[in-house]
Amino acid sequence: MCPLLTTMKRKAIPYNPKLKVLARNLRNNSTKSEIALWLCLRDKQMMGYDFHRQKPIDNYIVDFFCYELMLAIELDGVTHGGEQVFAKDILKEERMKELGIALFRFNDYEVLNDIKNVLRAIEGFAECARE
Repeated sequence: MCPLLTTMKRKAIPYNPKLKVLARNLRNNSTKSEIALWLCLRDKQMMGYDFHRQKPIDNYIVDFFCYELMLAIELDGVTHGGEQVFAKDILKEERMKELGIALFRFNDYEVLNDIKNVLRAIEGFAECARE
């Protein structure tokens, strides 16, 4: 079994309806790296898995989420440099882990300049999940 996967059974993901409008605004104002990765993930292009972007989960919004894989992907840009934001990222990661969701983090530079390796990492996780 893949060491990246949790042993928790798949369950309903908590949803905060108050985040719906914010998530929509984030989708409509995507960064270049979010657009680049979305062009590779949308329409089940990643091994047939259905990814969603700017997905509200609990009291957070993750950049990308695949329910089948229980995988969230976060892209870190210039706003992820400060200590306050870093602390929020840690809380988000801990909450995702509690929910049985694996979280991958990539920075904008990786996505814009080395997207092949970003996709390989996601594919590796997906292949591991199929085992």
